[in-house]
Amino acid sequence: MTEPVIQHQTEQQRFVLQLAGAEAVLDYKVQGNSVDFHHTFVPPQFRGKGLAEQLVRHGLAWAKSQQYQLSASCWYVQKFLR
Repeated sequence: MTEPVIQHQTEQQRFVLQLAGAEAVLDYKVQGNSVDFHHTFVPPQFRGKGLAEQLVRHGLAWAKSQQYQLSASCWYVQKFLR
């Protein structure tokens, strides 16, 4: 199985994984020099495959590369910031 391609949709402030007719998403909001990851969603039929984790790790790597202060109001993303 090939690695899914994560698209960064900067205008919508989100990362997207295109799946068979569906999308897994990680939404964020930039304010000044900080970024808040506030929502993750994976369609039910694609859950349990590590897709949300891939999105979160990708998003956090991007935020760190931009030198943003990281925060997460999404409970799932919070697990990666501990």
